[in-house]
Amino acid sequence: MTRKTDMDAINTQNTFTDAEFLTEFRVVTEKNGLSELVAGKEASFLSLARMMLEFNSHTNITAITDLPGLILSHFCDSLTVAGMLPRGAAVADIGCGGGFPTLPLAIARPDISVTAIDSTAKKLAFVWDAVRGLGLGNVLPQCMRAEDGAHSAVYREKFDVVTARAVSALPVLAELCLPYLKTSGLFCAMKGPRGAEELAEARNAVKILGGTVLDTKKVVLEGADGQAPLERMLIIIKKSSPTPDKYPRAYGKIKNKPL
Repeated sequence: MTRKTDMDAINTQNTFTDAEFLTEFRVVTEKNGLSELVAGKEASFLSLARMMLEFNSHTNITAITDLPGLILSHFCDSLTVAGMLPRGAAVADIGCGGGFPTLPLAIARPDISVTAIDSTAKKLAFVWDAVRGLGLGNVLPQCMRAEDGAHSAVYREKFDVVTARAVSALPVLAELCLPYLKTSGLFCAMKGPRGAEELAEARNAVKILGGTVLDTKKVVLEGADGQAPLERMLIIIKKSSPTPDKYPRAYGKIKNKPL
């Protein structure tokens, strides 16, 4: 008997019909109070899932490629901040990677505009493909380092909301993200179960950079039957005053000597 190769196993794992995707997507989004947000947009999420798997078959943009993981860890997790975005908000997604939360937010909230910033060109290539394939006129991918963009007059203090998901520890993220916000804008840091610890370490940085912690919200996302729940923490920081011009510093200094 011929044994399946690892790639054969992966391909089998990643195979699902349209009906299977739509059924699980509707069940899981309803469990997590997201059904109204995604109503009428299910086909776009199905198309995005197909695009991800096809692109990932030749260029690695994510390790999560099974159907339950795509829906819970990529789509539902990305949408946890959707209800916090003001109508018509200009959003910067820092370190967007393969487009999360950028793409789910842009699908679910066509009223917002998202500037998707990442320094990895191959990941932004997928974001561009998805933008074109889904006809998302509200997403602008930008390949650049976050600390460079934050010193550009085009981007500095120009956004109503900044998001960041699974990028860096909060003391580092605060310095990279807060300079993009207008005064009174919101930074939504999407963290894991250690979010409270990261926040304790970042309070000095947040204060120096002109921020005020508004709220923390623990989120437990429920998956399909037999799937482990996903524990997340949302940390909401308001931009109370302009960030001093010298921030952000060079990335090596930010990482090696957090504020």
